[in-house]
Amino acid sequence: MKNFKAGAYISQGSYKSFQPALLNRLWQIDDMSVFALLSKADRFLGRLDMYSEYVDIDLFIQMHVAKEATQSSRIEGTQTRIGEAFLNKNDVQAEKRDDWEEVQNYIQAMNEAVKMLHTLPFSTRLIRNAHKILMHEVRGQKKQPGEFRRSQNWIGGASLSDAVFIPPAHTEIGNLMSDIEFFANTQDDNLPDLLKIAMIHYQFETIHPFLDGNGRTGRLLITLYLVNKGILKRPILYLSDFFERHRTLYFDNLMRVRTHNDMAQWLKFFLTGIVETAQKGVETLNSIMQLKQSVEKQIDTLGKRGADARILLDFLYKKPVISPSETVTIINKAPQTAYNLIADLEKMEILKEITGAQRNKLYSFEPYINLFDKL
Repeated sequence: MKNFKAGAYISQGSYKSFQPALLNRLWQIDDMSVFALLSKADRFLGRLDMYSEYVDIDLFIQMHVAKEATQSSRIEGTQTRIGEAFLNKNDVQAEKRDDWEEVQNYIQAMNEAVKMLHTLPFSTRLIRNAHKILMHEVRGQKKQPGEFRRSQNWIGGASLSDAVFIPPAHTEIGNLMSDIEFFANTQDDNLPDLLKIAMIHYQFETIHPFLDGNGRTGRLLITLYLVNKGILKRPILYLSDFFERHRTLYFDNLMRVRTHNDMAQWLKFFLTGIVETAQKGVETLNSIMQLKQSVEKQIDTLGKRGADARILLDFLYKKPVISPSETVTIINKAPQTAYNLIADLEKMEILKEITGAQRNKLYSFEPYINLFDKL
């Protein structure tokens, strides 16, 4: 990319912080491999969005959000699996509850932020609100949730003296974040939206505007931007799984922009992630539809109980872990009817008991969860 300089190191006395260049500038991209990947990413995103219109995507959207929540949090070290994300707090093992809480916050932050896009633009206000939800009553809750930092932070190392990277001084954050907001919403630059969000994600992670939770917030912004721009009608594409599987490359490519002024390499990595993730998204939706057809054929053999089974399954596509008492409420039948239905679905290997307990049993829609676990 012609004449691109990522920024400069500014002396802060005993250390130097990195001051990134503003995004609002004239961009000249002369790397044809970036455009080739951009064209491919646009095609695959279009296919994913179109495919989502042919299925009842609202039935499956929470599984996509939960998958993103578990993968984004895993990059930060949490170990919650996607099935566990749907447990009630009291059903989570005590040693896993902190991780579970962080995943729940991510799910809530995504859902709330998508709703907020109906009344708010992609903005610093939206970002701060999402961060406030992410950090509510979890590790880092005392580090100014929803507020830009008012002190210096760093990445890697035990202190500023041995840090791997030191973001800009806190006094620069307001100006830098306003620059992101303007860049995200301006139409004057004619820059393709996929390149813009790649740059926004890089810039956000470089600014590191919060004392904690920057990684999760920055990854959440990718999906919000795609929905805000109408590239996706629903939040069904998430890059955290790609970033997690290529964790070293993810961090190396972000750092390479700063050390080598190599924005093109970051764009290519990001667009490769879009292509791969969109491909997998289409495959997953196709697998869901095949599973749905297969399960419906199985429950057709239940006769009169088939109607209750369909009601229960519609619930399970949204929340794939269930208790007998919930089943009673969902199908609005007597407890024994619910127990018999669960037993039938267990025999068909549609449901699987996951507690091993005699009381307070829980059942998971195992074939459905496995589709997302294998992503």
